[in-house]
Formats: sequence, C-alpha cells, structure tokens
Amino acid sequence: MFPVYILSGMFRPLQSASWRISLATCAALLCLFQAAVAFAADPVPQTNTTATVIVVVGAPGEEDYGGKFNDWASRWEKAATAGGAKWIAIGYGKEASTNEAAELKAALDKEPKTGSAELWVVLLGHGTYDGKDSKFNLRGPDISAADLAKLLEPFQRPSAVIAAFSASAPFLPKLSAKDRVVITSTRSGHEQNYSRFGEYISGAIADPEADLDKDGQTSLLEAYLIASRRTGEFYETEGRLATEHSLIDDNGDGLGTPADWFRGVRPVKKAKEGAQLDGLRAHQFYLVRNEAERRLSPEVRSRRDELELAIAHLRESKANMPEDDYYQKLETLAVEMARLYEKSTDSPGNER
Repeated sequence: MFPVYILSGMFRPLQSASWRISLATCAALLCLFQAAVAFAADPVPQTNTTATVIVVVGAPGEEDYGGKFNDWASRWEKAATAGGAKWIAIGYGKEASTNEAAELKAALDKEPKTGSAELWVVLLGHGTYDGKDSKFNLRGPDISAADLAKLLEPFQRPSAVIAAFSASAPFLPKLSAKDRVVITSTRSGHEQNYSRFGEYISGAIADPEADLDKDGQTSLLEAYLIASRRTGEFYETEGRLATEHSLIDDNGDGLGTPADWFRGVRPVKKAKEGAQLDGLRAHQFYLVRNEAERRLSPEVRSRRDELELAIAHLRESKANMPEDDYYQKLETLAVEMARLYEKSTDSPGNER
C-alpha cells in the first residue's frame, strides 16, 4: 500500500490549496518519501505475524460442482502459501466429511482471539434461504449466519469473511463487526441460483491484473471489485439475466456497498441518509504483500492503517468543517505518519 496509496491520499487534498501547507507538513511528506526509498532499498528480514486462512468447501450437491469448488480452494491455497499464511482446509479434496461445521468450530477454537494477524474465513459452495434464515450448505449440519457470528464473536483480531455462495446476503448484517470485512456473493437471500462469484474472487485474490492502484499487491477490496466485474461480464457475454450481485461491508454498519459504486478503489456514489461507504478497511487486507509491506513490523503496520483510515475519514468530512480545522488535523496526521516511518527505518535491523 505504501507508498502509492499513502502519498496519493495525502497529496491530492493538499494540492488544491498548497499555500496552506506548513513547513512541518512539507517536512513530514518529505520524510514519507524518503522512507519509501529506504524500504525499497533495504533487505530487511520479514517480521510479519502470520495470518490464518480457513477455507471451507461445502457440500457440492453434484459431482461437477465439487470439482469446481476444489479448484477454487486450490487458488486460495496458492495465495495463502505465497503470502506465508497459515492454511487450514475443511472439505477440500475430501470424498466425504461427517460434520464440517464441527471441524470449522474446532479450527476457530484453536485460533488466537487477539493480535494483529488477520483471520480469513472463506466459504465456497452452495447456500439456501427459507425467507428468514440463510445457511451455508455443508457435509453434515448446515451453518447459519447466526451460527457463524457466534463462532467469530470472541475474536478481537482483524478478520475477513468471504461468503462465496448463493443466497449469502443475510450473512452480511449478521457478521458485520468492527475491524471485519464481510463479502457476500449476493445482495438478497432470494438470489438462490448457483453462484459464480466464488470462482472469480478466488482467481483475483493474488492476480497482479487485479492490482487496481498499481502498488505491487492485490488487496481484498481490489479482488472483490475485479471479481464482481468478471461475474457481471459472464452474464453479459452469455446473454443471461444476472442472478447474483455481490456486496462488501467493512465499516461495521451491516449495510454493504455494491461494486458498481466504485471507480478504481474509491466509492463515488453517496449512500442514503449519509451512511458511510465501505472499502477503506478492505483495501488494507492482503494475502500476498509487496516488499515494502513485508518489511513493516506488525505494530507499525497496525498504527499506519489507523492513520490511513483517519486521513480518509477526514477527507470525507472536509466539506462539513472549517478549512483551518481541516488542514490543521491533516497536518497532525501527516506528521505522525512521517514519524512512524522514520522510527521504523531507524529501528534495529533497519540500519543502512
């Protein structure tokens, strides 16, 4: 994400009124640029904590679907391996499993509940909706949105749930939470036909062509946007009526934002009644990070992400606050960001 995403996010609002920028802000931005050069040049050992990727391949129903779901899961396995993540597969490559829900519960029970390492839960298969509850179809008892929400309730670490199955929309409001990204294949429980979204997001999660902001890594947001686009293109090419419309939620309000509200990685439409749009946090989730990101310590990355979000929210509220207040707050955040990177390059193991 650094330096392209950071620098673009800071320079654009400042260029329109460059005469307002103080010397402190200029120095801060210069430090950010110098830090980018340092990160790109120094062969610093990776200090990331280990993310966990849990992929659940649900009941196929028919043999042909089982082959497809396993193929999608294999793409997640390759991405997780490339990113150095811990890989846990449930139902993947198996002929039969008596109780996948129990296996998922056991896997989650063993996972640390706190920390900065991301937890990814990917659900590939079919879903059903009875007009009230949506369920992910498993070998053994199915799992509902409420069931999964209960399993994830103890977690206070960054998490992402990709519900890539039909009728998955009701999972979004149930699973929506602070510091959690939720993606569903559909926008309604009534979209119950076989979902192809799982195929496209599995292919996009580590695809360089899905790197929309060209920072050398593909974020979960970018994978979602490209997968949504490719899903729509399938129905258009085949001359079919689209029976799935994906949603993303990463701000905890449980509302979700459709992919066609974005231009690049930024939402361009306004939600009703001033509701906050999604995408900012999802753009900070990566399975395969670029070199600069891998050199950041978990602590620095966590604080950097917080500052990025604060800057983005500040930009969104610019029109509703006095100009002096806006630039003063922006300067404070920019200076802290610069000091954060300066401290990181001066830390042990980063000597030039």
